[in-house]
Amino acid sequence: MKKFLLVDGHSLLYRAYHAFPNTLRTRQGEIVNAVYGFTRMLLGVIEELKPDYLAVAFDLPQPNFRHRLYVAYQYKRPAMDRELADQVNRVKQVVETLGIPIFTAPGFEADDVIGSLARQAETAGVATVIITGDRDMMQLAAGQTKLYFPERGLVDNQLLGVKPAQVVDYKALVGDSSDNYPGVPGVGPKTAVSLLQKYQTLNNVYRHLDKIRPVVAKKLREGQESAWLSRKLAKIDTQAPAKLDLVAARVHDYDQEKARQLFEELQFRSLLAKLPGVSQATITKKDQQMELL
Repeated sequence: MKKFLLVDGHSLLYRAYHAFPNTLRTRQGEIVNAVYGFTRMLLGVIEELKPDYLAVAFDLPQPNFRHRLYVAYQYKRPAMDRELADQVNRVKQVVETLGIPIFTAPGFEADDVIGSLARQAETAGVATVIITGDRDMMQLAAGQTKLYFPERGLVDNQLLGVKPAQVVDYKALVGDSSDNYPGVPGVGPKTAVSLLQKYQTLNNVYRHLDKIRPVVAKKLREGQESAWLSRKLAKIDTQAPAKLDLVAARVHDYDQEKARQLFEELQFRSLLAKLPGVSQATITKKDQQMELL
């Protein structure tokens, strides 16, 4: 079966930014730690997984439909560090130079774009590997769709202790502090896993309140409205307006000279030999004289 590598752009970008020091700069003083880390991880998974198709999804800066559902959605999330924000366009430049299509959708998050593309790929008979660090994506890990975390590799479908189909109900119960939705106050991960293992779905949990320990049942009753709202916020929309073009996403020849020039500008000497189709023997003396990043 053909393989589609689908990259969660901002997830990798944040991970790279925090993994490498901001002392990684070009001779001109441009900070490139996130660009370098992102590029290294991207080239690494391409080499390891050898996909037939490849795409990257990014978030857009404007609000999405979840903000309309809940005005406090992501309210407590700090603004992106300026040093990171200044590197976003550079990362996109790297992706585009490698001939990889970028997908976004106004009013939706990258999660929704990824979910929609993955479902379209499955319909087309293509297996998908999602490169991310976001555990919320576990809800997509079904059928021919798998998740790959940079620090773990391919991950167990029950990483959260529940099945992929139960992840949305799990988040409805426990909430998400990063996205600032509460779930059911007082219900933690252990209780949520226990409830879903026994009753399978959030709907079924609420149908059996009379069989649940009174102290937990009370929390569930009081937090019912919040639970259902949180479920809507947690659910990835797999009908986002992002159309998969397998022809454009096919791994194909790219302008190696243009990529080489960009890497020279960024002084990514250590990554030159990792470029698809470029061997150590083809690296010029000028390339070898670049500062090592």
